[in-house]
Amino acid sequence: MSNEKFIPLSVPNIAGNEWKYVKECLDTGWISSVGTYVTRFEEMVASFVGARYGIAAVNGTAALHIALLLSGVKQNDYVILSNLTFVASANSIKYLGAEPLLIDADPDLWQMDLDLLEEFLENETDERNGSLIYIKDGRRIGAIMPVHILGNMFDMDRFLSIVKKYPLPVVEDSTEALGTTYKGKSAGTFSPLACFSFNGNKIISTGGGGVIVTDDEALAKHAKHLTTTAKASPDEYYHDEIGYNYRLVNVLAAIGVGQMELLPSFIKRKKECVSFYKNELKGVADIRFQQELKEVDTNGWLFTIQTDKQHQLLAHLNVNKILSRRFWMPMNKLPMYKDCLYVQQRNNADYIYNTCLSIPSSTSITDEELGIVVNEIKAAIG
Repeated sequence: MSNEKFIPLSVPNIAGNEWKYVKECLDTGWISSVGTYVTRFEEMVASFVGARYGIAAVNGTAALHIALLLSGVKQNDYVILSNLTFVASANSIKYLGAEPLLIDADPDLWQMDLDLLEEFLENETDERNGSLIYIKDGRRIGAIMPVHILGNMFDMDRFLSIVKKYPLPVVEDSTEALGTTYKGKSAGTFSPLACFSFNGNKIISTGGGGVIVTDDEALAKHAKHLTTTAKASPDEYYHDEIGYNYRLVNVLAAIGVGQMELLPSFIKRKKECVSFYKNELKGVADIRFQQELKEVDTNGWLFTIQTDKQHQLLAHLNVNKILSRRFWMPMNKLPMYKDCLYVQQRNNADYIYNTCLSIPSSTSITDEELGIVVNEIKAAIG
C-alpha cells in the first residue's frame, strides 16, 4: 500500500520561543546585523561545544572561508580535504584561490581515510622554510580540513598525532556535527578554528547561518572584524583591510537562540530515530550502516543506509512520497574539481556515493512516519 502522506528528508522544527524572539526583533526594529540576539546566539553555541568564543556568519560556507583565511591559506596553496563531502567545503577553499587536495574516504566510517593521509604526508611531502610542500610540484599545503561527515567522527587522537608532525593548520568542518563528541570532547574543539552550519536541514536551523568557534581571543576578534566588512571605526566608514559582508542578522539569530534552547531534545530525538532504524533494518536485504567508533557519540544528524540496491530503493521511496537522497557526489566528479590531485587506492568515495541513501531524519518525524519509512524500505528490497 502506497504512502499517502509526504515525509520530508530533514526539515526545521520550530517548536519553542522562535516566534516570540523574532517578534521582539520586529517590534523593536532590531532586525539587521546589530542586536542582542546575535551575541546571545554566538555565546550559546560556543558554550554548548565548550569553546571560549563564537562568531556568527551568514552561513557555514562563509564561516569556513574566514576560518581558512585566518589559518593563513593563500592563493595557489593546497588544502587537504576528503573527496567525500558537500561542495561547500571545497568551494570555501577555492574562494581563497587555493586548491583542494582530495583524500579518499574510509570505506566504513565514510570520513577521510587516515591511512591514505598518513602515507601521503610521509612519502609525498617535505618541510621547507617552515612550510609543508608537495614534492612533485613544489606547491605549499596551507591547511587540512577534516569534515565530520553526517555528524560522525574518525579517530581524532590518531588524526592529531599525524598532523602535529607537520606545519599544517587544521580547520574543522563541523557543519554537520553540532552535538557530536569524541571521548566526551565536542566536535569543533579539536582545532584552533572550527565551523558549524545552521542551514534548513541541519540539527538546528536559522534558515541560513554559521558560527566559527575558537579559544583564541585574537582570532575571534579578527574573525568578527572580517565578517563585518572590516569596519575599523564606530563613527566613520573607515575599513582597514578587505572585509566581507558575512554578518548574521539579528532576526535570524533570534531563531537560532530559540533553536539552541531545544537542541538537547533535538539530539535525543535524532538518536531515537537512529536506534529505531538500526533495529528495524538490521538484516534487511544487504543494508549496512555507517560505522561509529566506540569513542564517538554522534548527533545522528542525517541517517544514511548503504545498499547495492540504491537506485531501486530510491525510486520506490520517492514514488511513495518518502523523500530520500543519494549521498553527495564526490568532489572529483564535479567539473570544477575533476582535475584536483586525488589520493586514493580503491576510490571508496565513488562506491559510497553509488550505494548510500539518506532517509527521513527530521526531529519532528513521528513514530508512525518512521514505521512507514521502514515498511516501504522492506517492501522495496526486503
